Amino acid sequence: MISSSGFIDDVRFRLESKPGLAILVALHSVVTCLSLIKVANYQSYIHFSHAHVWTAVAIALAFSAVSLLFVTARFSFGYLAGFYLYTMILGFLWIDVFSNYSYARLFAGISAALSLVLLLLPVLFVRAPFRQLVILSQANFEHLLTAIMVLSAATVAVASTYNFRLVTIAHIYDYRDALDFPGALRYLIGWTSSTLLPFSFACYWLLGYRWRAALVLVLLLLFYPITLTKFAFFTPAWLIALTILTHFLAARSSAILSISIPMLIGLVAIALTDASLNSIPGRYFDLVNIRMIATASSALDIYNHFFNTHPLTSFCQISVLKILTHCPYQEPLAVMMQNTYGFGNLNASLFATEGVASVGIYLAPLTALASGLVLAIGNRASAGLSPRFVLVSSGVLPHVLLNVPLTVAMVTHGTAILFLLWYVMPRGMLKDQDARAASETSTPAA
Repeated sequence: MISSSGFIDDVRFRLESKPGLAILVALHSVVTCLSLIKVANYQSYIHFSHAHVWTAVAIALAFSAVSLLFVTARFSFGYLAGFYLYTMILGFLWIDVFSNYSYARLFAGISAALSLVLLLLPVLFVRAPFRQLVILSQANFEHLLTAIMVLSAATVAVASTYNFRLVTIAHIYDYRDALDFPGALRYLIGWTSSTLLPFSFACYWLLGYRWRAALVLVLLLLFYPITLTKFAFFTPAWLIALTILTHFLAARSSAILSISIPMLIGLVAIALTDASLNSIPGRYFDLVNIRMIATASSALDIYNHFFNTHPLTSFCQISVLKILTHCPYQEPLAVMMQNTYGFGNLNASLFATEGVASVGIYLAPLTALASGLVLAIGNRASAGLSPRFVLVSSGVLPHVLLNVPLTVAMVTHGTAILFLLWYVMPRGMLKDQDARAASETSTPAA
């Protein structure tokens, strides 16, 4: 009789093998496209028609060959971020076939596909570690974690004097546009909620400090009544889910399933109930399948349409450059999209902002390559750390990268700070540095 631990180890090994990963990414691609078909029933800006379905299927099948890179690549921060960005571009290529917007859709699709490939090459395969010139001792590193907790608690306390409202998710939009924090406080909120506290949670949990890890989750939840964002409300639950998932599965299969499982649950729930978005299944489908995935993909469709007939930004949307150069736009891009299309403030990923908006579809692949080299710094800074720790500590950032420009992710949300923390932390201090972690960094035999 096979023990439960033996069964789990067998499942982990099979999913982490090349055939297992190939099946996972193939199923994920299918779920992504099926989800978008269902999303079209609820969102007016996403379309579907049987007349073009086989064209869309052919494009999705051809592009899904890119997913084989995730079968051969080893796990890294770039693996996690890259798979989420692959999902977004696959969604855009599907949406592009049915789009009602007038722009060079064929060339836009080719540009997006090439952009992803050029981004993935460094993001997946640049992993050589940096030479650690500064390494904190374990005692100093734990002092640093304490300092992060103090800074985060102070940020919550100060920010709550500007806004603290206990309202349901359905009513956050009644108050959110009125929020106004000082610039320094906005940065602190972004750094602590997106980077510092998730990093601290991963450290405390894997070090065995369960109560401190729980305190981190409480601090993260307190950002919800301050910022009134769904992102803040669900971050604690997301970190718990990643922790559980990585306990049972290796890093690569965990990265894939972390987005596949939530999307599959939403698709099945809405397909079986055919409910409205006001129902419980509908609200889940709206949160995950629509807002987390489909909206990120459709933003690229909208940005392609807008900048097909409007001047490019030449990166002037970056606040520092806007001061130094002439910019044809004085409002943020998200506000411009709201004023033009009426879908709400529509932030978008690096493919839409540093790519389409800044340089146009023909040069966008070059900015994607540059972005991939920037994100690959995270691979090099985290080399030698437990894959499980890297995944959990950076688990919030893939969602950030789906929805904001790379410059905003690096600076406002503290991705650059996370890279620095990975770089200086002592290797081998976490209890998770065991034989299982070592086995996750090698590819099992197929």
